[in-house]
Amino acid sequence: MARMASTRVILIGCGGVGSWCAEGLVRSGISHITIVDSDRVCPTNINRQLMATSRTVGRPKVEVLRERLLEINPDAEITALAKTFSEESSGEFHLETYDYIIDAIDSLKDKIALILKATSTPAIFFSSMGAAVKVDPTKIRVAEFWDVRGCPMGFALRKKIRRGGVLPSKKFLCVYDDEVLDNLGEMSCRDVAFEGELPSKKVINGTTAHITAIFGFTLSGLVIKDIYQKSIDK
Repeated sequence: MARMASTRVILIGCGGVGSWCAEGLVRSGISHITIVDSDRVCPTNINRQLMATSRTVGRPKVEVLRERLLEINPDAEITALAKTFSEESSGEFHLETYDYIIDAIDSLKDKIALILKATSTPAIFFSSMGAAVKVDPTKIRVAEFWDVRGCPMGFALRKKIRRGGVLPSKKFLCVYDDEVLDNLGEMSCRDVAFEGELPSKKVINGTTAHITAIFGFTLSGLVIKDIYQKSIDK
C-alpha cells in the first residue's frame, strides 16, 4: 500500500474507459494521479462515463472527475489538465516524470503520438484499444500491442505506425476486444450539439457501460498488478 501511495500515474483520456480507470486507481490506493482530457461532459456521455450525469453536462470532464476522486480520497494529489495530448503538445506533459502512463485516447493520430512518446520514457505504459460497438464482456483480452488480434483499432494503429517508419521503443500491454459488431449509428455530431459545442466524432459509436468499465478497470488492474509483482519480487 505504501508503494501504491507513492506511485505517480498519468492518465490521458477521461471518457468511457479512462474515467473508470481513474476510479479503480484511486480506490486501490494510488494517490498521485494526473488526469488529462480537453472535453466537456456531453449528454451522450451519460450512458458510460463515470462522472457524466444530468447535473454535470457542460462542465469540463477532468474537473468533475477530480471532484469525484477527491471524495473517495481527500488526501490524494489529483492534477486535472483540460488539455489535448498531441505530437505538438507532448512536451507539456513531462511524461518522463511518471511511473505509469495510461492511454485512453480515441484519436488515432494522438494515440500514435502518445505511444511513441510514452514508450521512449522509463515509465510503464498501458494502452486501451477500441471499446465501442461491443456487448460481450467475455471477449475482453490483454495482449502485447503487436499481438493484438481481431481489433480494428489495433490493426489501424499498427498499419499507420509501420507507414510512419518510427516504431515504439519498447513493448507494452493493451486491453482490447475482438468482438466486431455492425456500427448502426448514423447520428451526426450536430444532432447532439449543446451550448454551441460539438463532440469531436463525426459519427456516434454505440457503447455499453459494462464494456467501457471493464476496459478501464482492467487498465487500473494492470498497474496494481505490476506494483504488487514488483513488491513481492523484492
